[in-house]
Amino acid sequence: MHGELIESALSERVIGAAISVHKELGPGLLESIYETCLCREFDLLGIAYARQVERPISYKGLVLEGGFRIDLIVDQRLVLELKSVEELLPIHEAQLLTYLKLSGIKLGFLINFNVPVLKDGLRRRVL
Repeated sequence: MHGELIESALSERVIGAAISVHKELGPGLLESIYETCLCREFDLLGIAYARQVERPISYKGLVLEGGFRIDLIVDQRLVLELKSVEELLPIHEAQLLTYLKLSGIKLGFLINFNVPVLKDGLRRRVL
C-alpha cells in the first residue's frame, strides 16, 4: 500500500507539472519543446528524472544496444511518453506499454500536449 501512495503522489506532481507547462505554452509546439519545459518544471519542483533514456533490447540471446529510447523516466518509477499530435492513436498506447514491459517499470503516462485541455491528452497505463 505504501508504494501505491508514493506512486499516486508522484503521479499527481507529474500531472501538475505537465498542466503548468501546457497552461503556459498552449498546444501546437514541437514535442521537444514540451519535453524541455517539463524537465525545467521538474527541476523547479525537485522531481528526479532521466531524459531520453536509451535501453537495450534482448532478443533470443542477441542484445541490441540503444534498442529504444524513453522520453522521460521520473524517479525511476514512472515512464512518460510525450506527444504533440492531432490525436492519440492505439499505436501510441501500444508504444507506452512496450516501453513499460521492456523497462521493467510498471506505471506510465502518455501525454499529448497538442490539445486544448491537457486532461484530454492524458493516458495512464499500468502493467
